[in-house]
Amino acid sequence: MNNYQTQTNALIFGASRGIGLGFVKALLKKQNINIYATYRRRNVAAELLSLETTHPQVLHCLAVDVTKEDQIANLSDYIQQMESKLHLVVNCVGILHQGALQPEKSLRQIYSENLVYYFQVNSIASTLIAKHLLPLFCHSNKSILAFISAKLGSIGDNHLGGWYGYRASKAALNMLMRTIAIEYGHKCPQTIVVSLHPGTTDTDLSKPFQKNISSHQLFSIEKTVNQLLEVINSLTENDSGYFFSWDGNRVPW
Repeated sequence: MNNYQTQTNALIFGASRGIGLGFVKALLKKQNINIYATYRRRNVAAELLSLETTHPQVLHCLAVDVTKEDQIANLSDYIQQMESKLHLVVNCVGILHQGALQPEKSLRQIYSENLVYYFQVNSIASTLIAKHLLPLFCHSNKSILAFISAKLGSIGDNHLGGWYGYRASKAALNMLMRTIAIEYGHKCPQTIVVSLHPGTTDTDLSKPFQKNISSHQLFSIEKTVNQLLEVINSLTENDSGYFFSWDGNRVPW
């Protein structure tokens, strides 16, 4: 991402573990990088905070709950005091299961409060991020605003059913991303807005569902991040508003 300016300012949401932490580790290997990274709970962010200790000049960790709009707004205000622009933002926050919250196999398992929470985390948060970070994208450098989605959010690819809340919230994310891309195209034309499907990655999110996944279809976090960075680096302005898989191909809506 540092092909466009002397320093790349990056912001990774959900950096305490999984793909988000993987992005931080990969970006720390790059030259002329400045990274902001968010976590929700300090007690599960030990590795991220340790990286901040060893890279204090380039990594800045901040507590943010993306379901709280005031916290996203405060983060944007803070970064604007430090920087005039962002060049790469990736929202890696997402939820599939958490305690009693589990993917629904049938309509009998649908509860409205669970659906609301899926949408808060997987859909609405990204829209609020786009809303409050817009001033930091209004500059002349090529920039990327990316949201981690999932192929399960593809309506055209849904042949098995189930997982109502997760599928619907990721489909909503893709529609919101597409709409964000249109507005950003008018206000911040150098910013490319995309959804990204990372593939099945060996993280806590996928662990309960890995038994039927073959080894060649299950990616390490490092492999997933490197593949997504290749996709990100290859994006052009004509790609804004689209949904891309880890291999660079567009995913059907």
